[in-house]
Amino acid sequence: MAKRPGGELATRPLHFIWIADASGSMAGDKIHSLNFAIRDAIPHMQKVADENPNAQVLVRALAFSSGAQWTISQPTPIADFKWTDVKAGGVTDMGKALAMVAEQLHIPPMTERALPPVLVLISDGQPTDDFQTGLRALMDQAWGKKAVRIAIAIGDDADKDVLKEFIGNAEMEPLQANNPEALVNYIKWVSTAVLKSASSPASQTSADAGGANVPIPAPPDPNAGPAAPGDVW
Repeated sequence: MAKRPGGELATRPLHFIWIADASGSMAGDKIHSLNFAIRDAIPHMQKVADENPNAQVLVRALAFSSGAQWTISQPTPIADFKWTDVKAGGVTDMGKALAMVAEQLHIPPMTERALPPVLVLISDGQPTDDFQTGLRALMDQAWGKKAVRIAIAIGDDADKDVLKEFIGNAEMEPLQANNPEALVNYIKWVSTAVLKSASSPASQTSADAGGANVPIPAPPDPNAGPAAPGDVW
């Protein structure tokens, strides 16, 4: 633990939230691959967190289909985090999901001394509800604006325009995962490289500070590993 006059430097909470599409179009290989990829990423997240004792990584997960629900509702220390598999079915109420995330970024329950949250939106389709209202609710929160917002598009039918709006950074594009291998690679990258940047001392600004202050590393080659024949979304 880092030291400062008068005692140890207290850890600062870093909230990491998975926002997962669980609509009917995700059924089958897509939802199976998503569940596998996030479970597989957990040990890598734990290693990154262990290497930065000044950040307390707290993880939650929200799934959206016909409505949205927290599959892991409490901010859970990454050391104790266990993924709850998501099942697919229903429509794509992405706006509702963003509005529910926005409710959790109020101060309180968030604190001004937290690190910028990391929000990871994963979708294979187009919103079927009022996406713009949900996005406005998110961006109306100080920590919504300051959040590191990453989006992963699964397959060619994902609405990349709304994912770009969610990211809100002209220099960043949605990550395009067209097969299970690419999805695994991107989720591992978010869970390690992005998490490491978000928990670094350079990121330790308050919710009132203007502009994003988290340098995002370059994403991996989505085709770094061979995809099985026919495994293309």
